[in-house]
Amino acid sequence: MLDWLTNPNPAAVVLVVALAATPVTVAVGAARPAWTARAGIVMTALSLAAVLWSFAAGDARIDLPWAPTWNLRLSFALDGQARLYALLATGVGLAVAIYASAYLPLHLHHQDRPFGEIVRFYGFLMLFMSAMVGLVMAQDLILLFLFWDATAIASYYLIGYDRAAEESRYSAEMALYVTGITAICLLVGAAILGARYGTYDLPELQRVATPTSLVAAAGALFLVAGLAKSAQAPFHFWLPRAMAAPTPVSAYLHSAAMVAAGVFLIGRLYPLIALTDWLRDVMVIVGLLSMAVGGVLALTRDGMKQLLAYSTIAQYGYVVFLYGLGGDHGVAGAALYVIAHAIAKSALFLTAGAVTEATGAKNLSGAGGLAREMPLLAAGAGLASASLAALPLTMGFFKDELFFGTAAEHGRIFQICAVAAAAMTFTYILRFWWTIFMGPRRGAREPVGDLLVWPVAVLGALALAGGLWPAPWAKVAQAAASVSLGRPVHLALAYHLDTRAENVMAVATWLAGAILLLTWTRWLPAALATAHVTRHVGPARLYQLGLVGMNRLSDRVHAYEVHDLRSRIATILLPAGILVALAAYDTQTGREFRVGAIAGRDLPLIVVLVLIGASALAVAFPRDHLRLALTLSLVGYGLAVMYALLGAPDVAVVAVLVETIFALLFLGMLSLMPRRILRFETLRRPRRGFVQRDAAIGVIAGAMALIVVWGTLSKPSATPSVSLVQTTMTVSAHGKDVVTVILADFRGFDTLGEITVIVIALLGMLSMLRAWRRS
Repeated sequence: MLDWLTNPNPAAVVLVVALAATPVTVAVGAARPAWTARAGIVMTALSLAAVLWSFAAGDARIDLPWAPTWNLRLSFALDGQARLYALLATGVGLAVAIYASAYLPLHLHHQDRPFGEIVRFYGFLMLFMSAMVGLVMAQDLILLFLFWDATAIASYYLIGYDRAAEESRYSAEMALYVTGITAICLLVGAAILGARYGTYDLPELQRVATPTSLVAAAGALFLVAGLAKSAQAPFHFWLPRAMAAPTPVSAYLHSAAMVAAGVFLIGRLYPLIALTDWLRDVMVIVGLLSMAVGGVLALTRDGMKQLLAYSTIAQYGYVVFLYGLGGDHGVAGAALYVIAHAIAKSALFLTAGAVTEATGAKNLSGAGGLAREMPLLAAGAGLASASLAALPLTMGFFKDELFFGTAAEHGRIFQICAVAAAAMTFTYILRFWWTIFMGPRRGAREPVGDLLVWPVAVLGALALAGGLWPAPWAKVAQAAASVSLGRPVHLALAYHLDTRAENVMAVATWLAGAILLLTWTRWLPAALATAHVTRHVGPARLYQLGLVGMNRLSDRVHAYEVHDLRSRIATILLPAGILVALAAYDTQTGREFRVGAIAGRDLPLIVVLVLIGASALAVAFPRDHLRLALTLSLVGYGLAVMYALLGAPDVAVVAVLVETIFALLFLGMLSLMPRRILRFETLRRPRRGFVQRDAAIGVIAGAMALIVVWGTLSKPSATPSVSLVQTTMTVSAHGKDVVTVILADFRGFDTLGEITVIVIALLGMLSMLRAWRRS
């Protein structure tokens, strides 16, 4: 313990502080709601301090056993890539937490909601930050998947924070469906690699993986999960809808955290994805498509947050494009782009929230001329806009320099595409800032608190500092790129006053952007027409049609399932039988199914099994309820005899008692039921189609059970069975047989829980009977 205090593990410190943020904030908020924001700010600041300290402490790793049987470990690493994204999650998170402390009370007041709901907001905000830190540090694929899903759950509650609004609920569900369903791709990809190489450890997988079809399939699945999370085409449609969330959520999740998690996954798994050349080509195509779709639609948006949302789609298209082109500058440029974009875009989202609070306007057309009255906000937003537009003396200039340089290395067509995308960015970002802060004054202005302005100013100052002194950010980016490429990467950022390709492309971008602004009225109708077409035939429309179709299918299946008991059983047994049959068909069954020799001592057992099978078949024929109950009991009593023949008399006695109790319950129930109902059920004949259906389901279910039991008994699992351990420990538990020990000792808490459930159910029944008597 003393050694840990004097020489702490940086990875453990960062992880523990980040994971503690949620319970501490919620606990403080539960005791004193007014202190919730302070607790969240303090915990985020401590998490940021831990990450900054880790830069000096060096790389570190945690590796503890988790589920050794499945070869799973609690493996976390604080490397260059983890530090980059942890720095964004905690740094931008701190700015958002401070901003939200002033924004949330106003937001709740506008909606006439109690102040206590601030606890829920900060709880999920801290949960997202914790999950993000855990995600970027995870070195086990299954562990990574768990944190990946945790970010999806936290984002669902943050996007749908205004749960009384239908738009918020719908937007949260859309984000959860798109990112949650595609998260299954991550799990399936992990399962493929785990089955192939026997490990889920990322460094080990990156060491042993070779370019094969299985690795390509896993890489494609990883890529789908990452592209959906980072809102890349064709999965981009959920992000603009997510702007229904409060502004701090948009500033955090949709600039520096949630969408950044998608490209983080690509960067973390890049050594596996890059083994397949066509996957890199897919990233190039998707990146270009996202830049085009996001850029064109951003040019047509009037809503401030909508414009920024489509801008995010385009900007992360840059990152995916850079990963697709690869190379030192491509991968390092992607890392630097994530940093520059997170700082600038979060500042612009916070600007939109402050402007809305000041003027009540959510659209660009409702704001204007605010620079004179809000100079600090205008300056901070101006620096952030300049960085995103890649103007000199800002960090964004270097992100585009790497972007242009990588594109120039791969041919003229990529140079043209890069300049076109950057020109659109220049145009819509300049339009965003100019419309809000310059031009004629529009609308009334209310004063806003300093905490709605200073976070924007600080983030803008960071964008300026990154342009004047880019070396620290270059080190962070090259450390992240070194992890992705598996080798050291050197990145030198500096201004060069010459005619190199990057500078020529930058000047061409500014000229093209200026032309787009000057010719706004000429091309805007065409852009609006494109947006109209994509709204009606694009992926968002397909999502809506798919959702409606799935709802209709679900309604039909539900109507069939609840029709009667046979239908409910059919919906379980039929799919299960089909899945087992497919598994059996796809499995090499050379020696899995074996037939042993039959000895003379097995004859009594065979006779009993035949009688049990005959009794089970005979259950299908009686129409009289009494004979049906008695015939069913023969099956249970036959199984009891079989247990006795197999040398388990205690189990046989339990089976006899259980079967007797059930037989008495059946008889008692039949004696209490009205005679007319029993007579009606006895005389009613089932439809011929139902009889055939039941027979088919019975055959399928029986075949399924036969395959499973036969295969299990023929070739037991190679993994040591827990039953051997329980049998060995029976003596230590002072029991005479393993069944008793399992129920009373190994499953003691489980048995206690079952008894508790029964007691609660009986108490509920007693309360209902008393209420019925009173009525």
